[in-house]
Amino acid sequence: MLIVQKFGGSSVANAERIKRCAGRIKECYDKGNAMVIVLSAQGDTTDDLIEKAREISQTPSRREMDMLLSTGEQISVALMSIALQELGVPAVSLNAVQAGIVTTAAHSNARFKKIKTERIIAELDKKNIVVITGFQGITESGDITTLGRGGSDTTAVALAASLNADICEIYTDVEGVFTADPRAVRTARKLDEISYDEMLELACLGAKVLEKRSVELAKKYNISLVVRSSMSNASGTTVKAQSALKPMLVSGVAVDKDVARVSITSISNVPGAASTIFSLLAKNRISVDIILQSIGRASTLKDISFTVAKSDLNETMQILKDNQAYISYKDISSDDSIAKLSVVGAGMESNSGIAADFFTALSAAGVNIEMIATSEIKISVLVNSNDADKGAIAAHNKFINSTTLGTTITQKEER
Repeated sequence: MLIVQKFGGSSVANAERIKRCAGRIKECYDKGNAMVIVLSAQGDTTDDLIEKAREISQTPSRREMDMLLSTGEQISVALMSIALQELGVPAVSLNAVQAGIVTTAAHSNARFKKIKTERIIAELDKKNIVVITGFQGITESGDITTLGRGGSDTTAVALAASLNADICEIYTDVEGVFTADPRAVRTARKLDEISYDEMLELACLGAKVLEKRSVELAKKYNISLVVRSSMSNASGTTVKAQSALKPMLVSGVAVDKDVARVSITSISNVPGAASTIFSLLAKNRISVDIILQSIGRASTLKDISFTVAKSDLNETMQILKDNQAYISYKDISSDDSIAKLSVVGAGMESNSGIAADFFTALSAAGVNIEMIATSEIKISVLVNSNDADKGAIAAHNKFINSTTLGTTITQKEER
């Protein structure tokens, strides 16, 4: 079998953990498997590098930041290869250039274009364990890029797809995907299985266990994906096309506190007004999530509210203020004291009453709803950030604690 394994930053945070992971990799290799290993930077290395840059500049260029941050993964793969060699197994470390990982030129948020697998395959043919840097790539012109938070997950799944691997295992510091963040909801339970669609919704709604692009790739190429703990031998959670288990009405509860709301009032109620606003944001690569548009007042004016990531709030507000005359609105305001609370489940699609039960549970817990968005398998609401965990517990108690097992979610974010 060809197996791709990804180990997150906490899994390789120090020499002891690297040695533990190396022993685990060796066990798998000794069974006759071909192994490709993808690593994140150790522990808080990336944050430390960012801080070093800020000691020099508060606005460093994205290109130079990519050059800086890419060193973290190179340290990890070199140390892991040394650890494997110490165990008597052949290993070779490759950075993105050597591994042929070609991306777009969008520094700090690049996307894969292709993976030239010749070098990787040549090393596998030599019976080497190939240890590859996650989170990074190289442009056609030779510049180093990074993929954004969670990029190592995406690297692992992309390699699994390019190499036609039999399985892709994502090792982290928790035992799998849970029905809620176990740090906030103590009764959260680990799921044995979860569908691509459910996992993708959870990843988009704040669950940090898998980066959403990695789930999209796994679904597109039907990659067998398993989330496991690097600290134990627990079986983990399998992410697949369709769970063999009967779908729960709600299989997971997610909380995302990295959101802010922008409200624009008294916009001309004419065709193209919304297009003008969101085209401006799109040109600046600002992603928008929940959108609410009011009914026009006296058929002449309307209001629009939407959410963006907190990190994009200042830029969003500046863009909209600079274009007030072009957009033609009266006032604009923002609120970063909110959170997005969501329930997700494949069983929601064919069952009515979920929204009513969700809203009733939140009301009973004293949680006020500010905005609502829905799809076939999820309901999201905006609430005050101070009420988010209380709301998550109420939703979990309502839909999951009284049922048999379903789906999991948030954990510590890894790269």
